[in-house]
Amino acid sequence: MPFKETFSEFYTKVKSSLEDGIFAKLTMAKTIGNTQLMNIYVRPIIEENILKLELKFKFQQEELIEICTIDEAFDRLLEFVNNPFSSVILFTTEFDLTYKLNKKKAVSVTEQVPTFGNANEVLLEYLISNKI
Repeated sequence: MPFKETFSEFYTKVKSSLEDGIFAKLTMAKTIGNTQLMNIYVRPIIEENILKLELKFKFQQEELIEICTIDEAFDRLLEFVNNPFSSVILFTTEFDLTYKLNKKKAVSVTEQVPTFGNANEVLLEYLISNKI
């Protein structure tokens, strides 16, 4: 897969933000062309006392939800980089990180000031209960 290396570097920041308790949410957006799949929203959930990720696939007519481990989510999301999404945004309490493909398929990763002041509540509860 052509974007595996660059997306892997980006996803390392996603995993770090989860470990550090600063993750707010992750969104895949800006589709290439007119597609049925409009967005993928990622948020942490706790399943059997294990931190996992809920991937909500937002289609024009419906929503589908998949639950993945943090590592499994990488492969699942990678499938949609450039097919159909040209943008992935990691929202944290310290920064927003945007992974973006231009029309020539060149990747850029930019950091901006944070949109959210609070981390995801489920993540914080998990970290507190597990004293990580």
